Amino acid sequence: MSDLIRLSLTTVNAPNAIALARFYAEITGGVAKGDEHWALVEGPNGDIGFQQIDDYRPPTWPDDEVGMQMHLEFFVDDLVATGARVLAAGATRFEHQPNADHCFVYADPAGHPFCLSMWGAPRVGD
Repeated sequence: MSDLIRLSLTTVNAPNAIALARFYAEITGGVAKGDEHWALVEGPNGDIGFQQIDDYRPPTWPDDEVGMQMHLEFFVDDLVATGARVLAAGATRFEHQPNADHCFVYADPAGHPFCLSMWGAPRVGD
């Protein structure tokens, strides 16, 4: 037995798990599986889980009324092209862009902020 700890999955709260999984599958080239209560995106660079929460309240970033619970970062080669793709899939772009020189911030259909970033490359072996 080992004391090794490895990250297995990031799970995101949602009002409808499979609906949000389908959005992320579309933008990442992954496959969405599951139902409205629990879903998974099996993606080419990792998996994301989604769980349905009855009293889900979307974050109100950048203000603090409902704090940002988490955000996902996606490395991209072209901010404009990938930005157009996520908007077509149902994302919205925030007016507030704190790092617009290398990163654009969007909200997924459930309101979670996520970033498309050209800052930092994937690690060797990823």
